[in-house]
Amino acid sequence: MNNERNNTTAGGIGFCGLLAVAFIVLKLTGVINWSWLWVLAPIWIPAVIAVGILLICLVVVLCCELLKGAHK
Repeated sequence: MNNERNNTTAGGIGFCGLLAVAFIVLKLTGVINWSWLWVLAPIWIPAVIAVGILLICLVVVLCCELLKGAHK
């Protein structure tokens, strides 16, 4: 038997990408009359969440480092 693993990963557009494409098509065809800010929200909202999580982690790490330095 062949015990090699096939470690291929499937790339793809994902849920947010599909939602963005759907909103863009609906906007361009006139089905929805939303602002472009909300049409493109599936693209920028996950990015904003990721940056927010990174900032929170950075603040926690900096606070821990400052507290370690204050106790020495």
